[in-house]
Amino acid sequence: MIVINVDVMLAKRKMSVTELTRRVGLTMANISLLKNGKVKAIRLATLDRLCEVLDCQPGDILEYRPLKDDGQTQDI
Repeated sequence: MIVINVDVMLAKRKMSVTELTRRVGLTMANISLLKNGKVKAIRLATLDRLCEVLDCQPGDILEYRPLKDDGQTQDI
C-alpha cells in the first residue's frame, strides 16, 4: 500500500495547510484529501509541485507499506 505523507512533510517544514494550498495551487479540499490519505491517485505534476514547494524528494512524500495477511498495513 502506498501512503502519502504530506502531513509529515508539512510538520517538518512548519508549514500550514493554507500556505501549502496557496503555494501549490490546489484547493483546500484536495490538499486535505492528500493530507488524510484519502486519494487513490496523484498526478505527477501535483507531486512535482509538492516536492518543489516542500523542498523534498518524492520518496519523502510517498511511502510503501506492505500489507499483513489481514489486509492491514504494517508499521515499519
